[in-house]
Amino acid sequence: MPGTEAPHLTIVRPGEGREGSLGTIGVAFKLWGQDTDGALSIVEHPFPVGALVPPHLHTREDEYSIVTEGEIGFRSGDREVVLGAGGYITKPRGELHAMWNAGKTPARMIEVISPAGFENFFRDLADLGSAGPPAFATIAELADSYGLQFGHADWLLDIIARYGLNPLPGP
Repeated sequence: MPGTEAPHLTIVRPGEGREGSLGTIGVAFKLWGQDTDGALSIVEHPFPVGALVPPHLHTREDEYSIVTEGEIGFRSGDREVVLGAGGYITKPRGELHAMWNAGKTPARMIEVISPAGFENFFRDLADLGSAGPPAFATIAELADSYGLQFGHADWLLDIIARYGLNPLPGP
């Protein structure tokens, strides 16, 4: 129709998007909240062998993960699963969860975050870590500003031992 503008189109080709380190895993930014009118954001996370994302919960968003390479273990609430390439999992807000490389080769997953906004935590954490590993208290303060809470899980030591993981230092 004359006089109407085409909707915004975002194109991210393979290998494009800002990348950074979150400590034990990486992050590659694909779609930001401003690309989707705040509906969702998408990042990719490479998981080196031995990588662990410690138990945490989100108070503002849900996460949907798709494993694209290797094997990634997930624990959400009292449920645990290891997924290979092509596996999907939902991680609802308010539920303590953790993720880890469950295999002997590097792994990777796509993370869909809804609603958008939490991708900015990953950006800020990557920026903090660019000068060296930040203190846990600094990470905890940043996490709190995004509604992210770290939690204690009785099952964590068992997962670390079973999979030979490298945990981040904690409080």
